[in-house]
Amino acid sequence: MAATLQRFTGGRVLLNVVTGGDEVEMRRFGDHLDHDERYDRTAEFLRVLRGVWSAGTAAGPAFDHTGRHYRIEGARILAAPDPAPEIWFGGSSDAALPVAAEHADVYLTWGEPPDQARRKIERVRELAAARGRTPRFGIRLHVLTRDRSSDAWDQAQRWLDELSPEQVADAQRVLTASGSVGQRRMAALHDGGRLAARGTARDLEVHPGLWAGVGLVRGGAGTALVGSHEEVADLVAEYHDAGFDEFVLSGYPHLEEAYWFAEGVRPVLDARGITARAAQDPRPGAAPGAVGPTP
Repeated sequence: MAATLQRFTGGRVLLNVVTGGDEVEMRRFGDHLDHDERYDRTAEFLRVLRGVWSAGTAAGPAFDHTGRHYRIEGARILAAPDPAPEIWFGGSSDAALPVAAEHADVYLTWGEPPDQARRKIERVRELAAARGRTPRFGIRLHVLTRDRSSDAWDQAQRWLDELSPEQVADAQRVLTASGSVGQRRMAALHDGGRLAARGTARDLEVHPGLWAGVGLVRGGAGTALVGSHEEVADLVAEYHDAGFDEFVLSGYPHLEEAYWFAEGVRPVLDARGITARAAQDPRPGAAPGAVGPTP
């Protein structure tokens, strides 16, 4: 599948490998390994994957592997993906970080405050250096940007006002019970939902411009960059200075927020030399210099 997708997309395939953090959900689908065993299996899976890609083509030798979780005999593929897709991988636990150091081309983390995120990737960088590797680092965030900072925060407040205490409590009962260390770190930013009881969006600002309100009801990435275009660009620059080169961004609604970011924040980042200059909008009649959405 990877080889086919690489041909169709001109080599644009990236593989995000997710080990799984909710043991209740994992058992629901027949997977009864505990937390650390799942990461051990992930590492072995990636060794098999890359082994098949490099040695198991029809023109080369078959691939064999005997491990704790997999036994592979005579594996072949018609053609390896060209180029081999980058492996993106995330995990915050002690069991996850060595896997990232050994296998990840890009180590991906959720949007913790910059200093906290920096300390995490420094650990991965040290572990990877001991293995002779130099991964890149990515961060997963939501965005809420407007022409004026007050307008962005007003929208955040409207989102918060639409959540009842019961909705937050129900979501947090599920999220705080997760076996995922990363999920627990997200929940700690808003104190398991208790900061929401104060009632204002600003009370959930855990770093200037970084809002933990999304994580009240959403699992996984639970923080958003909130503010004016300049303020959001400042925070992106702060994460970039902390060591992040890859940014996976989304918003609500996604398409509209992509336009806000592309037309407001992206030109600021381009002007500062943080991003490559955006491509021209290919749509007929687009104004000179306009850019399309950047999902």
